[in-house]
Amino acid sequence: MKELKDNQRCYVCGKDNPTGLHVPFTVDHTTRTITGRFTPRQEHEGWEGIVHGGIIAALLDEAMVKLAAHLGEPAVSAEITVKFKAPVASGEEILVTGKMIKESSRMIEAEAKVEKGLIVVAEAKGKLLRI
Repeated sequence: MKELKDNQRCYVCGKDNPTGLHVPFTVDHTTRTITGRFTPRQEHEGWEGIVHGGIIAALLDEAMVKLAAHLGEPAVSAEITVKFKAPVASGEEILVTGKMIKESSRMIEAEAKVEKGLIVVAEAKGKLLRI
């Protein structure tokens, strides 16, 4: 497989993607965690007033993969399991966090969650394939 190159067009975090979400993420190398804040808009809705689950899943996926890359372990998603626990309304700021759980020679296991205030609205477990 070829080397992964960041062209800044990632749908979730890319600065050069005019239709992207532009989520700013911060990585803590000491705790091996990532955080990002995002306020979805009406164009991110599935049902009226409710953010589409695919947007939430994309945020979770990005937190896990971006964390691995920033820790010097470039990877792509091999498997992701998402549990939705509560809806998110457009206009509500949400916090996306992720952390590394386990690493082997080929795979990385990670977890991520989306919270609004003190409520966990979605969580994911992922298996990432090292590149």
